[in-house]
Amino acid sequence: MMRRNLLTTALCGAVTSWALAGMLVWAGPVAANTAGQTAAPQATAAKKTLRYAFPIAETGFDPAQISDAYSRIIAANMFEAPLTYDPLARPVKVVPQTAQALPEISDNYTRFVFRLKPGILFADDPAFKGSKRLNAQGKRELTAEDYVYTLKRHYDPKTKSPSLFQLENARILGLSELRKKTIANKIAFDYDAEVEGVRALDRYTFEVRLASPAPRFYYTFTDGGVMGAVAREVVEAYGDKIMEHPVGTGPFRLAAWKRSSKITLERNPNYREQYYDAQPAPDDAEAQAVLAKLKGKRIPMVDRVEVSIVEETQPRWLAFLNGEHDMIDRLPNEFATTAIPNNKLAPNLRKKGIQMQRVPAVDATLSYFGMENPVVGGYEPHKVALRRAISLAYDVEQEINQVRKGQAVPAQAIIPPMLTGFDPKMKTEMSDHDLARARALLDLYGYVDKDGDGWRDLPDGKPLLLEYSSQPDQASRQLQELWRKAMKAINVRIEFKIAKWPEQLKASRAGKLMMWGVAWTATNPDGSYFLDLLYGPNKGQANHSRFDLPAFNELYKRQFVMPDGNEREALMNEAKLLAVAYMPYKVTGHRILTDLTHPHVVGYRRHPFMRDFWRYVDVDHAGAAQVVAEAK
Repeated sequence: MMRRNLLTTALCGAVTSWALAGMLVWAGPVAANTAGQTAAPQATAAKKTLRYAFPIAETGFDPAQISDAYSRIIAANMFEAPLTYDPLARPVKVVPQTAQALPEISDNYTRFVFRLKPGILFADDPAFKGSKRLNAQGKRELTAEDYVYTLKRHYDPKTKSPSLFQLENARILGLSELRKKTIANKIAFDYDAEVEGVRALDRYTFEVRLASPAPRFYYTFTDGGVMGAVAREVVEAYGDKIMEHPVGTGPFRLAAWKRSSKITLERNPNYREQYYDAQPAPDDAEAQAVLAKLKGKRIPMVDRVEVSIVEETQPRWLAFLNGEHDMIDRLPNEFATTAIPNNKLAPNLRKKGIQMQRVPAVDATLSYFGMENPVVGGYEPHKVALRRAISLAYDVEQEINQVRKGQAVPAQAIIPPMLTGFDPKMKTEMSDHDLARARALLDLYGYVDKDGDGWRDLPDGKPLLLEYSSQPDQASRQLQELWRKAMKAINVRIEFKIAKWPEQLKASRAGKLMMWGVAWTATNPDGSYFLDLLYGPNKGQANHSRFDLPAFNELYKRQFVMPDGNEREALMNEAKLLAVAYMPYKVTGHRILTDLTHPHVVGYRRHPFMRDFWRYVDVDHAGAAQVVAEAK
């Protein structure tokens, strides 16, 4: 058994002290806790509301079905995983959430035992009417069986979980077999079947057993947007409508939802007594100041959160400036020169008391090639040459300077800084812009103009036409222009297939897109999460390119079971270099993020991996005047 202090010590060394919140997007505290007590009503206090905007529409709120960052942000504030992160500790630190302590890990990283806090309650819902699992007060308590059911749902073929790869790669005993049996016999998934790999040991204890070591498997249980506990009664009551009816144990519950327009969450009256606490580094002055302001306050501190969907950057920016939104998450790049000239907060904003956080993102912006597409896919030398030529023609520096306004750094490989597997000394052709080499590759492998129309054709004489999927927003249009310019420079035709983000995501999962530009954001300190984008068995989930190379797959499996260290790092480097050589992804950069908040927002600090920050911020309009005065 691995003791908690050993696990915590190992994790604390995993990343640096820089911060960012973390999945596929467009390019908890250590608390005093008296479980089971319902939050007292605040009848006399004014309702505190946090307001801001998403640039991309949500898809729904079922943890087993969602994969986009924005839906997961909402879900993680309603559903709770057994573990979470300390909101202020840097390096990051995993702490218990619904669990009493960190998991007991034994048998060479193949057995994980979680013990839950008694008395944690789900939000009230009509689905619980008549349930045999209500307590004496008529409330539905969280039990170990709920996590067993939650985990099994990812294996149900009907759910089509985009997160299944995180569990199947860990090889939970018996669950993949149960899934295969369900598919082969065309029967309903048997949730009551005894499975060796996941079971409840008693009312508040469950264990997970793996077929092979997975030293970092417990990270999966820090993400409420994936492993947040759901109740079987709720899922069965709402059926195919479960994406619209989230019911969890978290601090908020869904109050109103106008699809692709506005999402409103309110305080969950059943949320247990929990008080703000954290363990920031002694020399982290900013975090220590936050702790001094908020320590001991009952969370959540706000009563309501309103999230608007504002896809265009200018109205989103103006809404923030006009005070309609309390914060702007990820300052749009086109306003960087006016809002943060020379990467410092503009004097006019500083005088208003606006607060800035600028941090490197733990992410990668990228465009993928569909490896099963007849034009750009395949592993033959001429297909590899085509992808590498396209990559060399694209100007990463132009993207960073013109579109991202300097708010990114070029990528050399798919794993970003601050994660295991990142090598700061690695230099590859991933960031190179070399039109001469691009043209030479195309000429060498027969991609020449055969019909005299000025455009290159395929080696067999058929027209060479690229189809790049994209979105209708302004930033996407700017990236489209860069791709058009790059392809024109090497005489390759390109067209753009425009659709909203949810539509592109659905088509991408089905393998229907030739090329698409997105970003992948870390959810934990392990760089293997980015290698998931290339692992063959993950096709249709993390692996949107559908890359499937035996040599890469073997490296992936070997590094997955190894503890962190130099030997594992070497294997991860080999895997990254194979990805550069075959070029299923053109990785362009790692972003730098700037968040701005009005002076009445207290305690906001972006975390590298944790999305559910709402419970850790306060709204103090009365104290805002002092912040403004100090800023002047």
